[in-house]
Amino acid sequence: MKLSARNQIKGKVKQLSHGPVSTEVIIELAPGIEITSIITTASAREMAITQGQEAYAIIKASHVMLGVRE
Repeated sequence: MKLSARNQIKGKVKQLSHGPVSTEVIIELAPGIEITSIITTASAREMAITQGQEAYAIIKASHVMLGVRE
């Protein structure tokens, strides 16, 4: 797999929550560190994503916004 995105973070699929349109995929990057992705359910099925499978969180964004409480 070659991608132009430089932010590729390897982990394991911890949990899948399938809905009729979208699927929430939680990837555990390290113990206690998780990232969540929302993809289409059709894509999740096509990719045959399963719990425990190695997966990559791939982040491509020109801006990262930051917020703090006042």
